[in-house]
Amino acid sequence: MRLSSKIYWDLLATLAGILYTLAFAPFDYPYLALIALALLFASWQNATPLQALYRGYLFGLTAFGLGVSWVYVSIHDFGGADVLSSGLLTVVFVAFWAMFPALAAYLSAKISLINPRFSTLVIVPIVWVLIEYLRGYLILNGFPWLQVAYSQLETPLAGYIPVLGVYGAGFLLALSATLLLSIVQIKKHRGFIIALLLSVWLTGAGLKTINWTTAIGEPIRVSLIQGNVSQDQKWRPENLLITLNFYKTMTEAHWDSKVIVWPETAIPAYLSEVQDWFIVPLSQAAQEHGSDLIVSLPLRGEGVHERYNAVMTLGKDIATYRKTHLLPFGEYLPWQPVSGFILDSLGLVLGDFTPGAIDQALLKAGDYAFITSICYEDVFGSATVKNLTEAAYLVNVTNDGWFGYSIEPQQHLQMARMRALETGRYLLRATNTGVTAIVAPDGQVIKQAPPFLATVLTGEIMPMAGITPYARIGDGMVVVLLALWLCVLIYHRFALKK
Repeated sequence: MRLSSKIYWDLLATLAGILYTLAFAPFDYPYLALIALALLFASWQNATPLQALYRGYLFGLTAFGLGVSWVYVSIHDFGGADVLSSGLLTVVFVAFWAMFPALAAYLSAKISLINPRFSTLVIVPIVWVLIEYLRGYLILNGFPWLQVAYSQLETPLAGYIPVLGVYGAGFLLALSATLLLSIVQIKKHRGFIIALLLSVWLTGAGLKTINWTTAIGEPIRVSLIQGNVSQDQKWRPENLLITLNFYKTMTEAHWDSKVIVWPETAIPAYLSEVQDWFIVPLSQAAQEHGSDLIVSLPLRGEGVHERYNAVMTLGKDIATYRKTHLLPFGEYLPWQPVSGFILDSLGLVLGDFTPGAIDQALLKAGDYAFITSICYEDVFGSATVKNLTEAAYLVNVTNDGWFGYSIEPQQHLQMARMRALETGRYLLRATNTGVTAIVAPDGQVIKQAPPFLATVLTGEIMPMAGITPYARIGDGMVVVLLALWLCVLIYHRFALKK
């Protein structure tokens, strides 16, 4: 097989997709992401726009086909759809998101940006990151799964996370891939390119030694309850009292903790249905013992169809947070009425929630305010840094029980860890079935509960103060600067042709 043969480069792009997925949790081979992107970018070189698009699509099909295979588990095992329908919806899901690396490939080849000249090495990484932002933030309320920076929590590039966030670190990894590719392919300026590559990684290693935030006050003893309530039993009316009694009993055994956290919708009933006989006495008991509870349950609004996925604090401070960033096809249906018709035809019944207000006040527990996220809200860095100056720690409540023994819970924890690193705050993450964990400000897991076990994870955190550089600039500034840089480079390239 000749090096220049089309099928060779097609297979190389496919292989890159496999290696790319292995860089993420639970496989955790982070340096494979660098190799995967280098191979992928190599397959785009000297290709026509359509050839590059095809190879980008092959990469996407492989990466998402392996990396988000848990979609099938959610639809079939817990959504109740048959094998054929579940498989079809999973294929459609993968095929849709695979279009984004294909788009990055097409744009790169279309404007002839891929070449071995050092002056254009940054263009492909910029295009890659801008397409990641398009996928991760703008389309369908955002789907940032398998964004390349999430694989780098254990590498020197993690040092850039508190400074530049996911998109800045992702750009530097993609830049490293183009530099690595140039070192292999060309001799001109090789020494300079090697020095640049080393400087990127050595600077990241140096940044990892910096503490951007400081501890304030005394340690806070916390307990996170992992209920392990089976998803197919959770909402059955006959199980309500059993579930509530379980959480109440586990809570009473840990009144020595200052903050006790329950997972997402641990209370499988609307607030109005349990407030008088369960919530009020529980809150009074918490206050008597000097503890604060963070519980989760759905709320009804004033409108007939107004429902919220919410978190509520009980004890000294009683307040609620209503989820703002809803999950498409899980908590609301985009592309109506088409999506509703298709799901009705397949017999799938999904949630229909209302997003909460953007400007909600922070909740408070353990005498400190904290930033709340529900379920996959913790995969959006821009939402976590809002009002960070007022918050001493982060709390995420999640129900990953929809995904069984798949790789999704580990991937989700990996993404949640990034929020702790970006903000320089401890993260309390309480889940129904796992992975429940306490995460340090450097993104490292301090304690972790075994999955699919009813248990309580207890530990201590420090309230933190201070702001990381990323918290000041956010994703928007990084993306805008990259976009402007791309425009300048494109203008310069075409100006040279005149």
